[in-house]
Amino acid sequence: MCAISAKFMAKSSSGSMSFLQHLEVLRWHLVRSTAAIFLFGGIAFFAKSILFDQIIFGPKNPHFVTYRIFCEVTTALTGKGLFCMDALPFQILNTKMAGQFSIHIWVSLIAGFIVAFPYLIWEMWRFIKPGLHSTERKYSRGVLFFGAILFAIGVLFGYYIIAPLSIQFLGTYSVSADVTNFIDLSSYITTVSTVTLACGLIFELPVLVYFLAKIGLLTPDWMRKYRKHSFVVILVLSAIITPPDITSQVLVTLPIVVLYEISIRICARVVKKQEKALAKTD
Repeated sequence: MCAISAKFMAKSSSGSMSFLQHLEVLRWHLVRSTAAIFLFGGIAFFAKSILFDQIIFGPKNPHFVTYRIFCEVTTALTGKGLFCMDALPFQILNTKMAGQFSIHIWVSLIAGFIVAFPYLIWEMWRFIKPGLHSTERKYSRGVLFFGAILFAIGVLFGYYIIAPLSIQFLGTYSVSADVTNFIDLSSYITTVSTVTLACGLIFELPVLVYFLAKIGLLTPDWMRKYRKHSFVVILVLSAIITPPDITSQVLVTLPIVVLYEISIRICARVVKKQEKALAKTD
């Protein structure tokens, strides 16, 4: 941001735009982004049966696609289906007067954010575009494309892998046969939405590293030096967004570790290109 701001200020000094004018431009980008979230959120709000019955409560169905695949795979490998079940032994309850209505609004806004995410990063790109050189604009378009793709992959990974495993583990876990699980609606929704959204955002790591390397705040040597520390942070993040189940934590940790290694290569490539550009100017 420092480099981009410097470019903006340089343009401002040449009579292009003042700092306050840039703030006004940023305000309208934020307004349009917010409007997109509310627009898609409104559509999701009125598509209640699809949003809840088919998507949110999909992992609660014992015949959910993830359970079927895991059942077939574990049966073929071990002869015993670990995820083969006829029902999940818990019920979802609402214990607050306005609970279902507030959850309906909250889930609709999260759905709106997820659907509008490609547009949000496009608005962000439009804001920083004036501070980029022509070559940087060319490469940044590709970054935006991969940013949207990575977010979508992360959301799908969270929804189809981590969320079902979390629900299956927590919903079937029992300390005694005398205890019946009655799970609060907000607790269930928080588990599904947090896991799904968190995975989508975590998968944006390569994009974040690209921009940090561009503005000189991150180098590949630093990332390699603190690789072990980063793995500890990754394990902590995995433990936060997953239940206390080692399988789910490993499934979250592995792709993040891979993304971290890819991010090191991205960072190294960015720094190398910047060094070549500086060598040419000298």
